[in-house]
Amino acid sequence: MRYDNPAAPAAAPAPSGPRRPLGPTAGDAQPYDIATLREISRRVLWLATSIVDAANRGRPNDTGVKVGGHQASSASMVDIMVSLWFHELTALDRVSVKPHASPVLHAVNHLLGDLDAKYLPTLRAKGGLQSYPSRLKDHDTVDFSTGSVGIGATAPVWAAIAHRYLRSRFDATPPAGRFISLIGDAELDEGAIWEAVADPAVSGLGELLWVVDFNRQSLDRVVPDVQIHRLRGMFEAAGWQVVVLKWGRAAAELFALPGGEELRRRLEEMPNEEYQRLLRADARELPDRIAGDSAGPALRDLLAGLPAERLAAAIRDLGGHDLELLLDTYRAVDEDRPTVVFAYTVKGRGLPTEGHPNNHSALLTEAQMEALARACGTDLADPWRLFEPGSAAAELCARRGASLRREPVTHAEPASVPNALGRRHRVPVSTQATFGRLLADLTREAPEVAARVVTCSPDVASSTNLGGWINKTGVWSATDRRDWFADDPERLLKWSEAADGRHIELGIAEVNLVSLLGELGATWSRWGQRLIPIGTIYDPFVSRALEPWSYGIYSGGQSILVGTPSGVTLAPEGGAHQSITTPSIGLEQPGCVAWEPAFAQDLEWCLLEAMRKVGVPGGTSSYFRLTTRPLDQSLARLPEDGPLLERRRRQAVAGGYRITDHAPGAEQVTLVGVGAIMPEVVRAAELLAEQGITAGVVCLTSPDLVFRSMQARGRLTGGDGGGTIDVLFPAASAAPLVTVLDGHPHTLAFLAGARGDRIRCLGVTEFGQSSDLRDAYAIHGIDTAAILDAALSVTGR
Repeated sequence: MRYDNPAAPAAAPAPSGPRRPLGPTAGDAQPYDIATLREISRRVLWLATSIVDAANRGRPNDTGVKVGGHQASSASMVDIMVSLWFHELTALDRVSVKPHASPVLHAVNHLLGDLDAKYLPTLRAKGGLQSYPSRLKDHDTVDFSTGSVGIGATAPVWAAIAHRYLRSRFDATPPAGRFISLIGDAELDEGAIWEAVADPAVSGLGELLWVVDFNRQSLDRVVPDVQIHRLRGMFEAAGWQVVVLKWGRAAAELFALPGGEELRRRLEEMPNEEYQRLLRADARELPDRIAGDSAGPALRDLLAGLPAERLAAAIRDLGGHDLELLLDTYRAVDEDRPTVVFAYTVKGRGLPTEGHPNNHSALLTEAQMEALARACGTDLADPWRLFEPGSAAAELCARRGASLRREPVTHAEPASVPNALGRRHRVPVSTQATFGRLLADLTREAPEVAARVVTCSPDVASSTNLGGWINKTGVWSATDRRDWFADDPERLLKWSEAADGRHIELGIAEVNLVSLLGELGATWSRWGQRLIPIGTIYDPFVSRALEPWSYGIYSGGQSILVGTPSGVTLAPEGGAHQSITTPSIGLEQPGCVAWEPAFAQDLEWCLLEAMRKVGVPGGTSSYFRLTTRPLDQSLARLPEDGPLLERRRRQAVAGGYRITDHAPGAEQVTLVGVGAIMPEVVRAAELLAEQGITAGVVCLTSPDLVFRSMQARGRLTGGDGGGTIDVLFPAASAAPLVTVLDGHPHTLAFLAGARGDRIRCLGVTEFGQSSDLRDAYAIHGIDTAAILDAALSVTGR
């Protein structure tokens, strides 16, 4: 169903498919009183504007740094949000609010009794309301953090998929309603939007509703030309229902008059810039500006006969400000596919800055605030007051607040993750291959944990060694799909898609992958069902996925991202597929532990440790950097004795261990390696020994945790108090350091501060080229010869 201006949606085609209860049966139990809703809209406009005003004009600021806020961007969203929160929504619905409308969300929550007035003057202050909606940091109900433009808008898409996955796997999962995104039209410039819209898994999500605040302005300008036709076509091509609310009922009444159709065409065909100029013009100028040079007699007669005030009001009467039209539209959309509503609005609606091309960060003066208070029926001296008790508005606020209140989430008892799986890692094997085997082992050794694991991949499942896991657990699909290759005896990967699968495959879009990981990793806090989401991605593309993954962590999503294969170790693939900066990225990412184990047993221990901390209160995400290079597992020199093996495990999950068995004080140089480069490090130590130089060998499983250990020294709380760094690099046993990894060398440069040692840092600083492994290591100076030379140099030989 598509309609352009349903001034009377009853005339629109009836939606097909089953209907979800909407309107009075699902939101407010009472029929709406439009006059009361409009009164609430005026108060929300006032509160949202005052929240920004208090943060700027009302708060001392001697730093010279502006506080900021977005009064105009908030104003255009007021009617859309009032129609939802004060009538349409249920407690089961989840809503993502565009970043610059956070004051509207807080104003709404205040009227609903969900936010104390003491917080309203605290926007962007320490301990106060965040600059953009924050699920973890704000004091009222926020369903999705936003702020990363375009990424928060897509979060409800992935939350809907996450909930569908839960419902298909766990009977005790609470129900959910609609997943709604309130989006600024400028956000549609972001690629993340279209990667999500176009994914094949999205077209069947009828619980998705996007409402676009189509105010045709961005930060710096009026969006040029007329964009709606292109945008509508893109959504429709992806299988979405598109609804365009261009005009409200008052404007529609003018269009029904003689000359009205020509008036409508003229307003709709003019560029956005020309329309915006009408909003700033004196009402007496409007007839001439609208008529231009080509108006016909009927249009000129219509314009001449209209009072200036009525014409000025009509051109501002857009669909996104018509509460009745919005409410009728919500009930008229289909259920069997996602819907996007383009709600035309005026940026700054109801403010003196209305429609101005530079109103994005403009702030009202005190005189303008006083005038707005009078227009909204309130008082600048008492900005946060609620409606009079017993009034229709107060009763509606109380009723809606009660109906939207949610019960605290009850968390299911998490399955206990074992310390080890019992596999003996003896033959040469890569960490990438080990990763796939460990997941397959998990289904046998720890089935309760495996039941909570869900893997995801952007069309690289088989090439990142998820094949064994997929063969055991299947591919998840909202509906069972026939496997046409089930009888093919030559097929190794069993791609069976059903509702009980545990792997979710997406198209080749890393942004979608990590966005889904974030929402799968938030199900424990949304619906009380723990998942352990693990996503695999080619390591060179971690940087492409970093912002949305970081957004997911910031929003409370806990997940494990596996980047593989990595580094110039992937020598034949050349520079395009050789990652350099990802070790540093992992070390620097908040809310995440970065791991790069060299040996299979280390990976087993560290992966289980990471899984233990996912999907639980106080948990954390993890990033694993793996390679396809098989390593001789005997190089790890694993202890055979049980207590010593457990000691090694604890060291591995704390960040690293010493391979050499001599006392640290006996060594003349310490070689520190990470990941696939360890054979070269060990061989260099052997060659040094032949030269009469005793070299210690430290294998780091997580430079991230070792750095944290060093930072924790002397602190009363936090970290391990420096224990790990002191075990690896005892202060009384100083020796020069040579660090080496298949990544940028500055990742390990911090180790010079552990005890003030001289240091040489080897790593990759240039783009690579196709070669074999030995040539790649030699080109970048991380081969055995380079390590040997660095060790001799740093010891003065």
